[in-house]
Amino acid sequence: MIGFDTVESPAPRFAGGLSLRQFLGISCLFWAYVAVSNILYAYSMRTGMAHITNISFFAAWDARLLQHVLLLPILLVSFWASLRIQWRPPLIAVPLQLILGCVFAAMAYPAMLVSQMTLGTEDWHDAMAMHASGNWIEPLFSLWTASFVSFLPAYGFGLALITGLALYTRFRNSELRLTALEREWSAARLAALRMQLSPHTLFNLLHTIRGYIEWDPKGAQSMVVQLADLLRRLLSAGERDFSKLNDELQFVRLYLELQQRRFADRLTVILPAATDIPAVWVPSLILQPLVENAVVHGLSGHQGRVTVSVVARMAQNVLTLSVLNTIAPDKPIGEGGIGLKNVRERLAVQFEGRAQLSAGAIDDDWCSEISMPAIRQSPVGHARPAPALADA
Repeated sequence: MIGFDTVESPAPRFAGGLSLRQFLGISCLFWAYVAVSNILYAYSMRTGMAHITNISFFAAWDARLLQHVLLLPILLVSFWASLRIQWRPPLIAVPLQLILGCVFAAMAYPAMLVSQMTLGTEDWHDAMAMHASGNWIEPLFSLWTASFVSFLPAYGFGLALITGLALYTRFRNSELRLTALEREWSAARLAALRMQLSPHTLFNLLHTIRGYIEWDPKGAQSMVVQLADLLRRLLSAGERDFSKLNDELQFVRLYLELQQRRFADRLTVILPAATDIPAVWVPSLILQPLVENAVVHGLSGHQGRVTVSVVARMAQNVLTLSVLNTIAPDKPIGEGGIGLKNVRERLAVQFEGRAQLSAGAIDDDWCSEISMPAIRQSPVGHARPAPALADA
């Protein structure tokens, strides 16, 4: 999770998860395809039959086009009602869906009669002559049945198409919402992990200053100034996910200088030179818990000198950060602890398995080592300059 992409909120829903534009677009395109197909079929059949008989069995193309235009509002209303009804519970939804389809298909032949009457075609005059003859019920029923059987499957195909689009749209919107929730959760989790650092760091440093107040008030005043700079940098780093490695090492340097003021005769610090620091970005405050562990656990259990060193190196686009500290001989050690757990969780959230933390003893030293992909450009939305350190 190196950067956050902006997720656009879905358009207002009209029916079944579809926006009005989506609903009208897919419905009208489908009906235009049906109209063109029916017109071309009827025209080809009418032309072919003209060589055999003068009787017209198929309506003219303009009457058929007007029929589909008249049916379009009914189709839109039926599709809208179908999306509103949906398919659950089946015992109620399925009969209602069938009724909608049958009503639409039943209106196809009346729409044809209206279109023929409106245009005043020969087919209309033939129909009127048939009705006037008195023997019109059977042919009318046959034509209506043929029209019903033809338009019912067309309605079913259209309903399947628009229902599929509605399901896909709902699925896509749910995926977008899930992604947004995951990102918000990750951001909240990272903020919580960062907040774990501040009280712990502050407690340790205040304890150090308290020891100075008793026998070196001026030194304590100087350390208070350094602590103010450290806290300002700590608060600034807590507001962003990534910062420059050089800024992180400056923060570590300030913290270790404060610790050296207390343990001047026991603590030695080795940090990389400015020219040896890669120009990359790392998670904010990622080194702080490791350095704290190095100082606290390195000094505990014995009265000897302790060396804390930080090493940064690049190899094949992979950044490795190592924090080493001297440990007491025969001191029981382990990989647990809040600091190491905090770092592992942050790496898991921000790099999704592409970064790792390893910790263990190497001869007389304890080494905590982070391996992560090198980020050479500022991650989007997290590039904020760190505050400059004040002179002590």
